[in-house]
Amino acid sequence: MILLATQKWATAKAEIARPLYWSLAAAAFVLLLLVWSVLTYGGHVPPLFLPAPDEIVRAAGLLFGEFDLMQDIYASVLRVTSGFLLAAVIGVPLGIMMGSLKVCEAFFEPFLGFIRYMPASAFIPLFILWLGIGETEKIAVIFFGTFFQMTLMVMDVTKNVSQELIDTSYTLGVSKRSVFWRIILPASLPGIVDTLRITFGWAWTYLVVAEIVAASSGLGYMIMQSQRFLKTSHIIVGILVIGVIGIIIDLLFKWLYGRLFPWMGKGGAA
Repeated sequence: MILLATQKWATAKAEIARPLYWSLAAAAFVLLLLVWSVLTYGGHVPPLFLPAPDEIVRAAGLLFGEFDLMQDIYASVLRVTSGFLLAAVIGVPLGIMMGSLKVCEAFFEPFLGFIRYMPASAFIPLFILWLGIGETEKIAVIFFGTFFQMTLMVMDVTKNVSQELIDTSYTLGVSKRSVFWRIILPASLPGIVDTLRITFGWAWTYLVVAEIVAASSGLGYMIMQSQRFLKTSHIIVGILVIGVIGIIIDLLFKWLYGRLFPWMGKGGAA
């Protein structure tokens, strides 16, 4: 029995039971906590570099209770969401057009491919010059770090729609406009939603960069201030909060994906 189960788990893309899936996911976090505890409580790493788990819990209570961490969370969520939504509103339609029409791909793809290799942090001085040091500049950093990759990924998703499916539609007399709305767009939507899930995670990676300059709130601001005063526990709390928010967003996207496209499978847990 054990041998059969092992063979199934070692089979590429084989489904596993949902309880086993979530148990393995929880085990990874437990293992991380165990290693962390051994390193800190065992005295292998000084508290300045890595505080113990109980110290992180106390720091979290202090930040939420006395330093209004919820206000920082709200500010960061608003900035990241605004930058991401702006990138999606422009990038998704543009990516679909680039993946559907070769003339759009030829015009936009080389330029976007050129820009996407430029680090968003290098543009901060220009954004400050053009947009000032308010919220617009911070949202622009997140937009810049997300838009180009998102657009090109949506383009690739749209390009991967089966050409045979499109040719068959034309053979059956479907108009060019109807092929786009009834064939290309529906076939691309699962991949587009998955692209949005991935790029939303990327948007959060630009948070600290966006909040480095002239910020007075936000998780990135809190992390940078804690670094100046060597409050390692506060830094770790900020990082963990970002991680928790990221997991929640990821689960929401997966739930939405499962509700919209049930025929695509459940992503790993049977």
